[in-house]
Amino acid sequence: MNGLIRWFADNHVAANLLMLVIAVAGLASVLSIKQEVFPELTMDIITVQVPYLGATPAEVEEAVCVRVEEQIHGVDGIKKITSTASEGMGMIMVELNRGVDVRKALDDIKAEVDRIVTFPEETEKPIISQMERKNQAIDVVIFGDATEATLKILAEKVRDDLLALPDITYATIGGTRPYEISIEVSEENLQAYGLTLSQVTQAVKTGSLDLPGGSVKTEVGEILVRTKGQLYTGEEFGQIVVITSLDGGQVTLDRIATIKDGFEDLETGSFLDSKRAAIVSVFRTGDQGVLTVTSKAKEYVENMKSQMPPGVELATWHDRSTIYRGRMNLLGKNGIFGLILVFLTLTISLEFRLALWVTVGLVIAFLGAFWALPFFGVSLNMISMFAFIVSLGLVVDDAIVVGENVYAHREMGYGRLKAAKLGTLEVGGPVTFAVLTTIVAFLPLAFVGGVMGKFMLNIPVVVIAILVFSLVESLLILPAHLSTIKLAKKDPNREPLLYGRMKIKFDTLVQTVLHSIYRPTLKYALSHRALVIAVGLSTMIVTLGWFASGHIKFTFMPKVDADNLIAALTLPQGSTMDDALEAVAQLEESLEQTLAEFSQGRPEGADPIVKHVSTSIGSQPRTNERNQVSTSGGAHLIEVNAELLVAELRNIPSPDMAKRWRELCGPITGAVALSFSADLFHGGKPVYVQLSSPNTEGLLAAGRQLKAELATYPGVQDITDTF
Repeated sequence: MNGLIRWFADNHVAANLLMLVIAVAGLASVLSIKQEVFPELTMDIITVQVPYLGATPAEVEEAVCVRVEEQIHGVDGIKKITSTASEGMGMIMVELNRGVDVRKALDDIKAEVDRIVTFPEETEKPIISQMERKNQAIDVVIFGDATEATLKILAEKVRDDLLALPDITYATIGGTRPYEISIEVSEENLQAYGLTLSQVTQAVKTGSLDLPGGSVKTEVGEILVRTKGQLYTGEEFGQIVVITSLDGGQVTLDRIATIKDGFEDLETGSFLDSKRAAIVSVFRTGDQGVLTVTSKAKEYVENMKSQMPPGVELATWHDRSTIYRGRMNLLGKNGIFGLILVFLTLTISLEFRLALWVTVGLVIAFLGAFWALPFFGVSLNMISMFAFIVSLGLVVDDAIVVGENVYAHREMGYGRLKAAKLGTLEVGGPVTFAVLTTIVAFLPLAFVGGVMGKFMLNIPVVVIAILVFSLVESLLILPAHLSTIKLAKKDPNREPLLYGRMKIKFDTLVQTVLHSIYRPTLKYALSHRALVIAVGLSTMIVTLGWFASGHIKFTFMPKVDADNLIAALTLPQGSTMDDALEAVAQLEESLEQTLAEFSQGRPEGADPIVKHVSTSIGSQPRTNERNQVSTSGGAHLIEVNAELLVAELRNIPSPDMAKRWRELCGPITGAVALSFSADLFHGGKPVYVQLSSPNTEGLLAAGRQLKAELATYPGVQDITDTF
């Protein structure tokens, strides 16, 4: 290592070339690095979904979930199996051990499920897939005084237009029900025409399909023959011939059946600002940047607003680029201010050109880290940007130590090259071990298991990359630059300039502190070692006791104010749309009261606290996204989501608003679960208890008793269960 340091100090061209390579590669990486709000993860979870329409949860459990669990429990690599039986759907989640080949496990589970021959005839084909975390970027909402069919058609046009843009490749439609053509045949009509339901079903199947008819060879070439008979509208289905008499008379389907061309009979609905809405969700895929995707979508919305039909509006919702841009601005501001402060401090305490090269070295270390990130599959996201901000205070030390020691050797009278070599070699070992100890401190984060471990991996990769490049810069590049600096000659007969006078005053202050405060204190500590050790141990004991007594709180994921207030309500299974609308009215009314209270005292003409209020019946999109789960639809699931002004403009903590909303809302009749949240990050429930029993009644009783007991503890709120 010493020989390498000497060689680079002697060869300025090599040092400059190394710096140039790192800088150019880092800048190229900055311009091309993948931008996303949260890291794109591959989940070690496989889901098995088996639709069993019309079945109760108990029937789904017995006929689907139990049979799938029994069949797949012997597959290698399975860590845990969790099943959820809900109305009309059985969901089995299979969590795999770390390091297991997910594709092989997926194939094995598919093979085992395919062997099950005891599913009821009413079940549909099992859907087996690896759980994926989709990177939603922004939602485009079409809302207004229009029918569901109109909003659906407009949403399909918006989706197609967005997908036609060069930077958007994946978008889905939500908030509306799927299309459905229903054919209802009464028992009376079947008897009147001497038909059975299976005969009608067969007539529909054969009357609506496309069939290939082979090929015909002719003198001019081969002609492919195909029968086009697929039907797409209810009117077309009505013309299917069900009965043909001997004399040529025909009975069509519309004479014996009621045909409805509309939507599936689902109790769902989406609203924005109390108006029916359809949602087009735009996702970031591959190497697309979240800023690019959202900017294209917002540009499209601005251009299309004037082209919407009367009474229909277009708006953006759940824009993930807002938080990303805020974190990026914070990183930029902290970096710039940090560099300025480091430069000014070194300029006053050491020398201008030395401070300049040390500051440049910090920039090189960060550019080197940007260069390294893609090699480890790390993108520029919320977690990695947090790591960059943390690293701002770590990378300064080694460059300052080397620079200050070289400066000290110059003041001792050594030549430029000699001082650069001696100063660097003298502190090279301690600086290297100081960096290595910091690397070792962050390295365990790279081995954390589970989904959280995949998030955490971004932090050690960023921090270690910055520290390594900082060490390279301070030991190999910085000495070569410092060896070219000429110290300014001091002329005792010449009045120093402003910069010189500031340096003299600062040096005088430092020497005063060293000789008047630090030296006597150090001398006293060395002569009273027992007292110093006793004070240190006492401080440690008091600190540990303060933590153990609960005065210093511990939380796995800190609460960060979000720009959304979310209420997630679960009613009993089987609740109707009327029940849901009644509960929504109570939630929205209490939300309006909350906003009115917090709006008092705001400056006249200030923007409203809330931008939009989205209501979802039949799903809980934001709650499921935060909890990394999916639930079957139904009117029993409700979510009210209020988008607020950014924190800098509203100056009101969103958790305070959520707390007041909870108080004003009060209990909702029949609610199974009700929670209010306003946190940006969600690290899971602080208290999570899992109960299991083969006796359903006993399990329910134990759950009720546990919830009642938890409710007696102060501060425990939003107690829910997943049964």
